This record gives sequence, C-alpha cells and structure tokens, in this order.
Amino acid sequence: MPCDNNSKKYSFPASLDFIESRIQAIDPIKYASTRNFENGALTLLGPYISRGVISTKRIMNHVFSLELGWNATEKLIQELAWRDYWQQVWIVKKNQIESDINFDQKPVLYNDAVPSAIINGSTGIELVDNAIHLFYESGYLHNHMRMYIAAICTNIGKYHWRQPAKWMYANLLDGDLASNHLSWQWVAGTFSNRKYVANQENINKYFNGSQRNTFLDLPYEAFANLKVPAILLENESYMMEMEYPASVNIESLENKKTLIYNYYNLDPCWHKDEDFQRILLIEPSVFNRHPISQKCMDFAVSLSENIEGIQIVVGEFSSLNQHIEEQYITFKEHPLNRHYKGQEEDREWLSSVEGYYPGFFKFWNKVKKEIK
Repeated sequence: MPCDNNSKKYSFPASLDFIESRIQAIDPIKYASTRNFENGALTLLGPYISRGVISTKRIMNHVFSLELGWNATEKLIQELAWRDYWQQVWIVKKNQIESDINFDQKPVLYNDAVPSAIINGSTGIELVDNAIHLFYESGYLHNHMRMYIAAICTNIGKYHWRQPAKWMYANLLDGDLASNHLSWQWVAGTFSNRKYVANQENINKYFNGSQRNTFLDLPYEAFANLKVPAILLENESYMMEMEYPASVNIESLENKKTLIYNYYNLDPCWHKDEDFQRILLIEPSVFNRHPISQKCMDFAVSLSENIEGIQIVVGEFSSLNQHIEEQYITFKEHPLNRHYKGQEEDREWLSSVEGYYPGFFKFWNKVKKEIK
C-alpha cells in the first residue's frame, strides 16, 4: 500500500494561502532535473490550474520574477505550454478529441472496457499498483505513472484508449479532458504515429524500485511480439457514482449582472470586488457525458468557497437562462461552454498563440519567440 509520506505529499487543500505557498515554493532548476522521478521537485499545482483557480500565465509570471534566466526556467515554462497546447487542440478539434484524432489505434482487442487489474490496482507490478491505490486516496498520479498506466492498457493490453482514459479522468483532481485524452492518444499512437512503452527497468529507475520478473521486465525489442499478459485479460465497464451538491432554486436568482463559474473556472480573482451575482453552474448533462468521482466534485465545491457570495446551481444553462437574461450573463470561454449565451471573456494564456498545430514543438517555438 502507498506510504504515508506520499499520502501527505499528494494532498490538495482548497485554501488560497496554501495554493500561494505552493507557487512560492516552485524551484525551476530542481524541477527541470527531477520532474520525471516520483520524488522530484514537482509543483503539484495541476489541480488548481485545471479547475481554473490559477492560470498557466500566473505561474509563468512568478517564475520569471525569480530572475533565474531563461535556461534555468525553460523546462518548467515548456511544461506549462503543454497544457495550453492541448487546450488549443481541443478548441479546434472539439469533440474529435474523444476519438482517434490522427491515426487509428492498432491493434485493438478490447473496446469499451478497462482491465480489471488496473481498476483494482492488482497488475502485479508493485509500483503501479501502489500508485493506483494512492490515486483513489489522493486524486493524483505522477505524470510518468499516468504514461505507464496508459501504455499498459493500450500497447500491452491492447485496449482502446478511450475507456481507460475516462476512468483516469474521472478520478483525477486535475482532470482536464484535453490534457488527459490527448495524452492517452499520444501514448496509444493515435495523436502521433509513435507508441510509448516503458519496461520494468524504467519504472524501477524513476520510482525507486527493485522488482523483477514482471510482464514488463523485458528488453524493449521484445515488446513487439509480446502477447497480452493473462493478468490483463479480465476487464469490465467502469461505472462512476456521484452525488451533486445542494442547489439553490433557480427561481430565487435575480435577473441582474451575473458571472457563471463551472468545473473548469473557479477563479476567485475574476472581477473581484465588482458587483455581480456569482453562480457555480453544475450541469448534469456535462457530468453524464464526462463522469467524475465524488472526491473530484467535492474538491471543486471546496475550491468554489474561495469565491465570495457564490451560489451553486445544479441544472442546465438553458433553465438558468430562462430566469437571467443573456445580456446580464458573463462567462469565460471554454470548449464545454459553447452553448452558453451572454458576454464571453477570454481565458488567460501563456501567449497569444492560437490554433491547431500538428506537433507541440511547432506551437512551442512560436510561444517561446513571444515570451522569451
């Protein structure tokens, strides 16, 4: 089972003071050299970025304020740019990110299922199993471990990426459809035409392990002819149950200037100290299509408590719009908000670079030119 140290490390309080302390603790130099290791100098800010409490630009500006120079900070800024990149792909490709976007995944033996050994954390690979148990407890997975799990499901188990990706998204406090689904596609070879695999030696190296004789304890050239391990054959459909928070009655809301917050926008500084009615809109249609765990919903609600005067509405935008005219409604742009009506405001990005780029580094080179 996961050790107490990691349980404490992967904790995500909702207070703004705590979030600010994590920003202040960023060490770009150590991050660059250790980020791939389980105990590396991670920022652990992903859940707050994904929920829109802070932006990638907010973090970049802090990093630049340290005056360490570009070479010392480039790796951290580049990782922030990956988040913006996946979002730009989502904006352009829309719902296409939910299916093979550039190449068909091949071979696929199992559609619409997840290996039971992944769900139960019983693959026999101790570091992976421990990480999955800790995942359910904390809502967090190290980025390298996400790649290991995705590779086991898709390239070792021959499962289509979609259902395992939904399982992971549902349990991630930093769940972001673009970052999650497109990263799974990158591993499975449907975004780029290369697949990602890692052997036991790689896992041991980055997660400080010594286990041998697992189904991944092979040289890389042996993976091409590897049969699906018996432990991965049993599978199931993953179901998620979640209760919605208490909701105010829509009819009790005033027809006045209103800010609409949601699962991807819980920014406590948005029009702060201005006179707005503030509503956290939780649309069942969104969560029926993209389920999340109770832990993730509770985390979002706790973050919303940083927004003074916030009222929670569980219902559809169309119902809300019957009581608040769109001339009074303001919201932030997001791919899941396309049906909103009213005044749309931009999100905060690292740069002004927009649009779809088939590869990250073409996008990054333009971003770097602007911000360096």
